[in-house]
Amino acid sequence: MGDSSKDVRAKADLRFRKAERAATARDQAMNEYAAESERRRLKTAKLKELRLAKEAEEQAAAASSPAPPKKKPAAKASPSAKASPAAKAPKSAKKK
Repeated sequence: MGDSSKDVRAKADLRFRKAERAATARDQAMNEYAAESERRRLKTAKLKELRLAKEAEEQAAAASSPAPPKKKPAAKASPSAKASPAAKAPKSAKKK
């Protein structure tokens, strides 16, 4: 009818060990998560530092070198001149 006190104690020990293993696994997972998060934060900070240093270097190089002179765009011929080349008299057809 009733379980002996040894059986009850053994079942309680099993439940306790199971809960303890779950807590240990949970703690281990949280520690791994925190470590990964810290590694990611450090890597991001390092990459940001490198990017900012590169940008500062490029900005200093751009400031120290003179800007190349800008070329003026060539004047385009008017569309009417291209459309009617016969409008101009050929030089060989001059009257003497």
